[in-house]
Amino acid sequence: MGKIFLEGMKFHGYHGLHDSERKEGNAFIIDLEIETDFASAGEDDDINQTIDYEEVYRTVKLQMEGSCYLLERLAMKILTSLKKQFPMIQKLTVKVSKLNPPVGGECDRACVELSL
Repeated sequence: MGKIFLEGMKFHGYHGLHDSERKEGNAFIIDLEIETDFASAGEDDDINQTIDYEEVYRTVKLQMEGSCYLLERLAMKILTSLKKQFPMIQKLTVKVSKLNPPVGGECDRACVELSL
């Protein structure tokens, strides 16, 4: 068993409760931790025996193109779509960060993390 990390995937998205967030959008960062058995890929140097990072990015990007009110919902959509597309994933952790969230004061980011 090993871990694959994809960190700092940056997107502009239209997720949030406020009308301005859903119209103008905001900056988001997605971090993933994927647990899977990639021992064969390490031995054979074969992409078909591991998880293709480019395909993972495309899946996340597709979810970011939609719109959700809650970061919790967005994290769940990313998690379930990745688990469905890559059944060899044993455990997956998704962290969704919204930069400069509208909380009524100074805040660098709001984050949620979900694991399955």
